[in-house]
Amino acid sequence: MSSRLPPSFVPTLTEVLREGGRVEPSGPAYPPPPTPAQPAVTDARWLAFEDQVVQRVLQRVDLTLEHRLHEALAELLASQTRSLMPRLRDEIEAVVRRAINDAVAQEMDAP
Repeated sequence: MSSRLPPSFVPTLTEVLREGGRVEPSGPAYPPPPTPAQPAVTDARWLAFEDQVVQRVLQRVDLTLEHRLHEALAELLASQTRSLMPRLRDEIEAVVRRAINDAVAQEMDAP
């Protein structure tokens, strides 16, 4: 028996070994065979899975959106209330002054 090592490169059926050890592709390359179509059951399962994922994402978006809207509205209301306070105080002061003036005037006119 000889202790001869096998070659490091063995040509495949789609290649031709030329003289001098040069390897060239033989003939046109054939595309891989088409994969069989998935049965409709798989399509239905995929659609069901897709629907579940969409529902979960929408639930998370709803929760996040509700939380963020609550925070944004609370901030907006607090800001608007702070900006309205001086005007409200001025208005309340004017109403109280008129009420006091009217009451004093009625007391002075009373016999």
